Amino acid sequence: MKLAEALLQRSEYQNKIENLQSRILANLKVQEGEKPHENPQELLKEAFAINEQLDVLVKKINRRNNQVTLSDGRIITEALADREMIMKKRNLLAAIASEASEKDYRLTHAEVKMYVTLPIGELQKQIDELSADFRALDAQIQALNWLTELE
Repeated sequence: MKLAEALLQRSEYQNKIENLQSRILANLKVQEGEKPHENPQELLKEAFAINEQLDVLVKKINRRNNQVTLSDGRIITEALADREMIMKKRNLLAAIASEASEKDYRLTHAEVKMYVTLPIGELQKQIDELSADFRALDAQIQALNWLTELE
């Protein structure tokens, strides 16, 4: 199994557990004299079994991510952390740019006029650069995931 396939399987397990949780909660309480549509005990058993499978898979993925390196020498785990930090910076700048771009409507000329304290054009340029960096790093990670065997 390729690492990318394992990641897809991980996502499927996570979604299945969330779905089972919703089904358990929907069948947890019933009116007196009524029966639940599904047996919550069986659903819980299934959720725990999938959780065990997920645990094993995540450990394998993490172990492999600590062994495989990108062309620049970083292990995948480091590249994933770098990718996350790039996105956090980008999101911060995007939130600032969005807030600064909102129009300040004044009702009268006597009201206090507001000025933006950061250069929005430069912020947008940084956002674009971070977005490009994210895409490039993400493409490297994804490509490596499809080339790497899990075990």
